[in-house]
Amino acid sequence: MSTPTEPQTILLVPTSEGAGLTSACLGLIQALDTIGLKAGFLKPFMQDELNGPGLDRSTALVSRTLQQRPPSPITQARLERLLRDNQIDDLMESVIERYDQVTQQAERDGSALDLVVVEGVVPTTHTTYATQTNTQLAHALNARIILVGTGDLEAPQQLAEELDMHARSFGGISSSRTLGCILMRMRNLPYAQDDGHLDDLTATPGAIKPQLEEPVLTELRRHSPALATERFHLIGVVPYSKTLSAPRTMDVARALNATLLNEGEASQRRVLSTSLCARSAANALHIFTPGSLIVTSGDRDDVVLAAALATMNGTRLAGVLLANGFTPNAEMIEMCRPALRTGLPVLSVDTNSLTTATNLSQLSAEIPVDDFERAERVAQFVAAHIDLDWLKDTLKDHLDRGFTKRLSPSAFRYQLVKLAQQANKRIVLPEGNEPRTIEAAIICQRRGIANCVLLGNCEEIENVASHRGLTLPDELTIVDPESTRAHYIEPMVSLRRGKLNDITADAQLHDNVVLGTMMLQLGEVDGLVSGAVHTTANTVRPAFQLIKTAPEYNQVSSIFFMLLPEQVVVYGDCAVNPDPDAETLAEIALQSAHSAEAFGIEPRVAMISYSTGDSGSGADVEKVREATRIAKQRAPHLAIDGPLQYDAAANESVGKQKAPDSPVAGRATVFVFPDLNTGNTTYKAVQRSARVVSVGPMLQGLNKPVNDLSRGALVDDIVYTIALTAIQSAQQSA
Repeated sequence: MSTPTEPQTILLVPTSEGAGLTSACLGLIQALDTIGLKAGFLKPFMQDELNGPGLDRSTALVSRTLQQRPPSPITQARLERLLRDNQIDDLMESVIERYDQVTQQAERDGSALDLVVVEGVVPTTHTTYATQTNTQLAHALNARIILVGTGDLEAPQQLAEELDMHARSFGGISSSRTLGCILMRMRNLPYAQDDGHLDDLTATPGAIKPQLEEPVLTELRRHSPALATERFHLIGVVPYSKTLSAPRTMDVARALNATLLNEGEASQRRVLSTSLCARSAANALHIFTPGSLIVTSGDRDDVVLAAALATMNGTRLAGVLLANGFTPNAEMIEMCRPALRTGLPVLSVDTNSLTTATNLSQLSAEIPVDDFERAERVAQFVAAHIDLDWLKDTLKDHLDRGFTKRLSPSAFRYQLVKLAQQANKRIVLPEGNEPRTIEAAIICQRRGIANCVLLGNCEEIENVASHRGLTLPDELTIVDPESTRAHYIEPMVSLRRGKLNDITADAQLHDNVVLGTMMLQLGEVDGLVSGAVHTTANTVRPAFQLIKTAPEYNQVSSIFFMLLPEQVVVYGDCAVNPDPDAETLAEIALQSAHSAEAFGIEPRVAMISYSTGDSGSGADVEKVREATRIAKQRAPHLAIDGPLQYDAAANESVGKQKAPDSPVAGRATVFVFPDLNTGNTTYKAVQRSARVVSVGPMLQGLNKPVNDLSRGALVDDIVYTIALTAIQSAQQSA
């Protein structure tokens, strides 16, 4: 099973508003391309207060500048509604869907992605949820973090504390998840000129080594010692560039809602400086310089004439902005006509000169949605200040070093639904009149997860649906057992020859689980899901008798998919085998590893015991040790180790201490328990105490898929179990 997290994911997390996040994304993607890594782009969420009306700025710029086609982000209204309703899972599944669109689009374009660069949420006075949402994004996408910050090098304490604070949400600056930072729009750098006209505007990617003066670095490390660790890297230090921060005159007109008296070259000329001219023109001639936007009252004819004269002398002004709502009369306009013909933009606003100057000082420094020339130059400029050697060592040559691949719960749920839709299987639900089952069947039918068959009286099912305010889809199949039971008597007697006769077969077929199992055995349906009101034994026993085990297995076992906060892991066996011997336990391990891999989880199998390695002895430990030996012998390619205590298997620091040479300790994704008592107790303890969603039990080892439900199952649990069953069927028939 392919997963949406096969490419590495890098989440760029801004530490403040105005940090140049989109510019950092553009530059990083261009730098990655330079070292031969193909990177896609995703912006999961729109931020209206930063973007303004219309298309998402980041997505549009990446689309045009880097020739990609990223999907549109989730609207801010929907983001905030789902956060208010505490529907984080639904929100993250929508993100995973868009992530999948990025990878699929790349495949359609004929180039698989090595990485996906994801633009995080910018913290503002409105988006107080930015840190929470970025943390959820990191977990859902199994992303590594690059912080994007900005600040004053003369105040290193504030910069260090800001980086340290944001990194804590991802395990701290020294964690394997946090790669480092890119410092954007940094002033007072030794290699940046004060006027912003830098010699390196056209430098090649990686040409300028990220650097800070030693006193600044010393101060940063003093206030945040973790900044000195090898894990956290200064990936880029990008100087502030007046040239690349300059808006077009047209951008100023839009921001101020100005009237264009003469558009001229407003879409080409850039505002490098603004000058409020309140004095006579003779005393302000020094402001008439290339790139200057002259701001003056509209009745100041002397300033207007001076601007026209400067233009005629070859000075390429950014434009003239007339305040107070005054406009020159027709004679003055005619006097200035030669200057206007050269492309001089002239704008008019109703606000007074001081208010206009204030408004200009508050203009956004972000790249407008249609300023592709600036976006391309910014991408090149940022890429020039990225440490390409570090990127190559960390991301290309050692893509997975120090960072464990995990399948997040959001990615798992999304993939379940997607693969079930592709499977297009027919699943029988023997508990057809059970309200939760009916609702789950309706959801599955409408979402295309499976074609469900409800066993039960049609009128009774319709009444249950009506009382719950549900409408049964026309495509949903209802089979009345009374009208079909007799058809299965002869086949069932034939299957269990010598153990049943017509009378006993008819009696057993009055149990809808048995009837549904016969439908599955005869190929009329592709899978069965039961257990909302039946015990596990009621669901499993007919499968043992009629379906039998798959040829390669001697046992039937079960697993639960445990949706932990940061990843999905597998627990087995927690429902079927009370006290398996070493041979059976080894088979459970191999079945569970195969199931994990089939559902997108990289199998690292921990054989759980109360002892780790050689530290303990006794019959129970010896059984686990022998099972580990058998499993390794049968599947030498598999990462498997045991005996391991649960904490040594699950916790990285404990694993390193107790089993430093283990390929599994601290990184396990498949937990195989020594007996049913341990497994069932552990899964329920984790599920209830940590409020973890568990999907299952999923039976493994049968010829055809039959899956059990917990009697406390929620509607969503039933939906996902139906999806699991459909996928199992597709895999078995492949």
